[in-house]
Amino acid sequence: MPSGPEDTGMEMADFLPYLLNQAAEQVSLEFQRTYKDKYGMLRTDWRVLFHLGRYGDLIATDIVQRARIHKTKVSRAVVRLEAMRFLVRDEVSTDRRQEILRLTPAGERAYADLSRIADDYNQKLWRNITPSERKRFTAFLVSLAGMDQRRRG
Repeated sequence: MPSGPEDTGMEMADFLPYLLNQAAEQVSLEFQRTYKDKYGMLRTDWRVLFHLGRYGDLIATDIVQRARIHKTKVSRAVVRLEAMRFLVRDEVSTDRRQEILRLTPAGERAYADLSRIADDYNQKLWRNITPSERKRFTAFLVSLAGMDQRRRG
């Protein structure tokens, strides 16, 4: 393999951000097919639906902060989920620039269905990993993502 004057010899397959991205994409594909085929959702739609189903009524800013999704993507997902009749928006009386996002009964059913499927898929992914390996791996990822700071805060 040719080596340039500034070639460090590092392989992309050894670059942690690349490995994490590839792993995330691979393990997401099967579940992505589920919410896309069954409900016509995109990844951000599922993430917004999940946050509303898990945490109840929220404003978009709450979802942006919790899920670390850009506000424009959240806004687009809200429009799509509203068109699917999975959520409704209610004005905040004290601040008309904000809206409370709330799942409809159809949104709650979709959340329950997809949450069950996600849980089953998650269990399948962890099946061949020991509890101590799972604990260490999860702690590593949580720390790397900076989520340990948010859990304390």
